[in-house]
Amino acid sequence: MTAHPPIRGVYRTDARARAAYAEGAGIYRIIPAAVCLPVDHDDLAALIRWAGAERVSLVLRGAGSAMGGGNVGDGVIVDLTALRQAPLTIDAARRLAHAGSSVTLGALDQAAAGHALRLPPDPSSGRWATLGGMVSTNAAGARSVRYGSVRPWVQALDLLTADGEHVHLARGEAPPEVAALARFRREVEPAVLAAAPLVRQRFPHTRKNSSGYALDAFLRSGDLLDLVIGAEGTLGVVTAAEWRLDRVPRHQTALRLVLDSMDHFGEVITALLSHEPAAAELLDRTFLDLVAGRLPAETAAAVRGAEAVVLVELEGDDLPALREATAAVRRDMAPFAARVDVALDEAEATELWALRHAASPILAGLPEDRRSLQVIEDGCVPVARVGRYIRFVREAAAARGLAVVMFGHAGDGHVHVNLLPELARGGWEAQVAALLEDVTDEIVRLGGTPSGEHGDGRLRAALLTRVYGGEIVELFRRIKTAFDPRGIFNPGVIVPDAGPPLSRLKAGADAAPLPADIAAGLREIERGGGYATPRLTLAGAAPAGPQ
Repeated sequence: MTAHPPIRGVYRTDARARAAYAEGAGIYRIIPAAVCLPVDHDDLAALIRWAGAERVSLVLRGAGSAMGGGNVGDGVIVDLTALRQAPLTIDAARRLAHAGSSVTLGALDQAAAGHALRLPPDPSSGRWATLGGMVSTNAAGARSVRYGSVRPWVQALDLLTADGEHVHLARGEAPPEVAALARFRREVEPAVLAAAPLVRQRFPHTRKNSSGYALDAFLRSGDLLDLVIGAEGTLGVVTAAEWRLDRVPRHQTALRLVLDSMDHFGEVITALLSHEPAAAELLDRTFLDLVAGRLPAETAAAVRGAEAVVLVELEGDDLPALREATAAVRRDMAPFAARVDVALDEAEATELWALRHAASPILAGLPEDRRSLQVIEDGCVPVARVGRYIRFVREAAAARGLAVVMFGHAGDGHVHVNLLPELARGGWEAQVAALLEDVTDEIVRLGGTPSGEHGDGRLRAALLTRVYGGEIVELFRRIKTAFDPRGIFNPGVIVPDAGPPLSRLKAGADAAPLPADIAAGLREIERGGGYATPRLTLAGAAPAGPQ
C-alpha cells in the first residue's frame, strides 16, 4: 500500500502509536498496522476511498470502551474522537438533539438537562461513551427495562459509506440512492423480505438483543437506519445522529430486594415488570462476595447470606402516586424477598445504588495474577429463564475451576459475567474457551442471545451460526458485502474471519509485548475508567522522519 493516505489528519505507523491503540475495553491486545485521526468529513472520505483502492482495513473507534473487541484490529485504527463536526444542538420544543458521533452521552445529557430533558438509555460507560459508539452497538443500560435500547431513540443518522459517499437516513423517509443503498436494494433486500418467517422464528425472543444485523427491526420498520444501528461500524461510518429526548421525571424512589433463593427469580421479575420500573438491577451472590469487604456495615449486614439482591428504581411526576406504587412493589415482593428496603428520597436512593457501582473499580483493580476477563459478559435470556441461566453459569464455571462475578439488568434477563482466571494456572485459556462454548449452547437452548447490549465484536461473531442458523448468517454476509464490497470496515466483526475468538488476549503469557510505560498507561485507563483519555498522549510525539 502507499505510505500515507491523502489526508490532513494524523497518520502514524511508529511502534509507540500502534501500541497505544492495541487495546480497548474487553479482552484483546492486537497491534494495528497504523493509527489515523482524520480532521473532518472530507478527510474521512478521502481515507475511505484510499483504503478501498489499497484494500486496507479500517478499524473504527470512538472512546474504545466497547467490550467485544470491535475497536481493535490488524488494520488502520481510525480514531473518530478528534473529528470536527457540527456543534451539539438541543431543540427543546421538539424534544430532539443533533450531535456528531464523537460527542459523549455525558455531554448530551448535560446540555439536555438545562431543558429538563434527557436521552433515556444510560449505559454505565455514559460519561465517556461516544454517541457514535452507542449507535454502533445499540447500547442500553439500567433504564432499558422501561425505555429500551438506543434504537427507538435514534430519529435519523448520517452515514459515510464504503464508496466515500454521504447519505442521510431518517425514519419514514426514502433515502437517496447512493451506491451502497442501491446495491442492498437490488442484491439483498428481496432475500431479506422472503426470509421474514425464518427471521421471526430464529431471532431471539428476548427483551434486548445487540447481536447480528437487526433484520427483525428492519422488517418491522422498513428503515435502513435500523440495519446500521447495532452494525458496529461494519456497514459504514456514522458521523452524526438526531436523537429523540424525553422529559426528566420529577421524582424517584428506590428499593432493595434481598433474596435468599433463586428458585422464584422469574416470578420476582415478572411481578416487578407489572409496575413498570425504570430500572431493576441484579447483584448476584458472586458479586456480593466480591464487594463484601468494602460495604458500609449496615449494608453488609442487610445483604449477608443473600443469594441475590435486586435494586429497583421507580420514577414519575406525581409523588403521591409514586409512593403508592413503591408501597405496591413492597407488598408484591413480600412473598419472595427475605427483606425489602425502601428509599424515598434521593440521598437514600444514591446509597442503595452505590452497591451496584462498587464492582467495576474492584474488578479492574485486581492484581495482575487474576485479571477480570469479559468473555461471556453479555448474555440475555427470556426473563422467566434468567434464574436457570445464572445457576448454569455458576455451576459450569465452578466445574472448570473458574471464578465468576455476575451482575446485570434483571428486568431484561440480561446478565454480565466477569471471569477471574488465575493467570499462573496452566491451561486457563482452554478452560475459558470451553466455558464460552458451554454457555453459548445454554443461551441458545434458553432462547437467548449472546449479546444484549454490547454487540458481537470479534468475540462473538463466530457464535452467530449457532444462534441464528446458517441461512440467517448468510444474509448477514450478503448485507455486509452490499454495503462494503471490498470488506474494509471492521473485518471479523459480526461476520467472522478465520481467527478463533479467544486468541490475541491482553492477559497471559502469549500477550503481545508493549512498551512498559504504554502498557502501564493502558492498564490505568482500564482500572480508572479513563476511556476519555486520548491514546496518542500515551505514545508521545511522532518520531522524526517519514511515517
